[in-house]
Parts: sequence; C-alpha cells; structure tokens
Amino acid sequence: MTDKEIEKRIEEYFNENYELLRLEGGHALTYEGRQNAFNQVLYYWKKLNSIAKKVTDTEVKLTLPEQETPKGRKFSIEGIVDIVREDDETWMYDIKTHDPDYVKTHKELYEKQLNIYSHIWQNLRKNELDHTAIIATTLPAPLRTAIQSGDDKHLESELLKWEPLIDIPFKEEHIKETINDFACVVDKIEDSEFSPPPLKTLEEKMEGTNIRFATRVCRNCDARFSCSSFREYVHSMGAKSHSHFNKYFEDLGDEVDQEEWKGANLDVDIIEDIVKNLAEE
Repeated sequence: MTDKEIEKRIEEYFNENYELLRLEGGHALTYEGRQNAFNQVLYYWKKLNSIAKKVTDTEVKLTLPEQETPKGRKFSIEGIVDIVREDDETWMYDIKTHDPDYVKTHKELYEKQLNIYSHIWQNLRKNELDHTAIIATTLPAPLRTAIQSGDDKHLESELLKWEPLIDIPFKEEHIKETINDFACVVDKIEDSEFSPPPLKTLEEKMEGTNIRFATRVCRNCDARFSCSSFREYVHSMGAKSHSHFNKYFEDLGDEVDQEEWKGANLDVDIIEDIVKNLAEE
C-alpha cells in the first residue's frame, strides 16, 4: 500500500471506531475535537511509522495480582503496552495522550509505571526486555499551527522538531517503593481521603512549563467548587469580595470552551435531522 492509501485506511478505521464509541457512550465530539483526535493518530503514524510497522505485540495486558495495602486490602495493578522485538532487542512502549515536554520534565512519574510493567514482563512472564519508552501523542502548539496553515514546508519543519518518543530507563530497585505507592493510594481511596494539595503547590509553576498548578490542574477539576485550597488560592490572588470569588467559582472556561462543550453533548441524530429538513426546504 502507498502512504496515501495507508492514511486513507487510518481515517476509515478512526471513523469506524469513533462511531462505535459514540453509539456506546451516547456522547459526541465537536468537529474541532474530533479533528484534533484524528490528527494525533495520523501524525503519530507519519512521525513514528517505522516503530508502528515493527510492533510485534499490540495492547499487551499486564497484570500484577494479589497485592496488599498497609491496611490489608487486596488489589491488582493492570496496564496495557506495545512490544517491539527486533535485532535481538525488545522494546516496551506505553502510549500516552500527554504533552511531550511535560513527560520529559516529569520522567519520574512515568518511570514508576513503566518499572511495574517491566517487572511484570521480565519476572512474572519471564521475557527479555532491553528498553522502555513513552510515546506522547499530543501535538505541540507549533505543529498544530503548521497543520492549520496548509504550508507544507512549515509543516515538514515542525514535524521534524516534534519528539514524541521519550526513552525512560527502568530501574528494578524502585519496584517495591512504587508498589507501596500504589498500595497507599488504594487505602486513601477506600477510606475516602481526598485531601487537596496545599496552597503553595497551587501557586507554583509546574516544572518545565510557565503555567501554575492551579491553572493547569484546578481549572479542569470539578471538585474545585468545594476545595479549601482553591478558595485560599483565589483569595491570595486578590479576590476579596464574594462577587469576585464567584468569577472563579463559576469559571466554566472561555466562550470557545463552552461552545465546544455544548456542541459535543448535542444529540448528533437531531442535528442531522435539522440539516436534512433545512436542505429539503
């Protein structure tokens, strides 16, 4: 198959999967949201088709069963990865819809997860493993701009700059610590302990970015409406009056965010009926 034929087939598969998910979940994406999702798939292929072609085991389910929390609760850890075996080497890839820069500056977070997966693969399944890596599929802003511009040279330049593959070496010595972290989280969830981070964390800029924790995380958290730390943060930013606080309390995003949310939750069949009726008139 030619590259064009492959890209056409990718689009067909994407549309089929989207329709199945829409029918199963009863929710639809806006045109922009759907196009952004498709671009992540398409440009993953364009950038990393050499890896995609070599995948020998896709969506491999890994399970670490019969673990126990400090309070005696039983739990299991599960994950899904892709495996590539080539030239006497085995690579394990975990695909994330995350920002590559964020992954690079928070490698320790992803290392913990990959350590567990590599432990399962090597010690429970008794398979060889030489490398582990994250594939971060979120497209950088300059690349998204280049796609929209229609300028092939600009697009080619930004595509070359994009580095979605992040090598993360696994460290067997950290396995026990990582499993214990999971166990403590399980206990906190079961005990309904959901303490928010302190005000200091909300005010700090996230490593590798120029964005505060409160902007990147809290704005997307529905629990901010009853969060003591977020209230402190709002007041620390100068919101001294009740009306000023409401601006943050009722923050549902900008007009574009709100329109996309409303559009994504409209019944697609109703929209299609409206368009059809208008066409007939």
